Amino acid sequence: MDISSEIIHSPLPMFLMASLGASATTIGLIEGIAEATAPIVKVFPGTLSDNLGNRKWLAVAGYGLGALSKPLFAVAPTTGIVVTARIMDRVGKGIRGAPRDARG
Repeated sequence: MDISSEIIHSPLPMFLMASLGASATTIGLIEGIAEATAPIVKVFPGTLSDNLGNRKWLAVAGYGLGALSKPLFAVAPTTGIVVTARIMDRVGKGIRGAPRDARG
């Protein structure tokens, strides 16, 4: 999942600027919001997985959300769709991170 995200996210600023006409400020805002999303979201699934005792389904949900976001990048006609896909991907990372890394 991390490799597929890197493959998509690396050329994303060029796609936003060249194809969708986004400004550098817009690209910076999108990237900033997206990168801040995963650590913020990670707090809640970590606590939830500790309370539930079942980490598998949270990890599966996180990977599923990340996988669902990937096709949106390919069909994005506007920056809004790119923002949605980018946030979905980072929320998925936040959901799967804590339960996957937990021991016990």
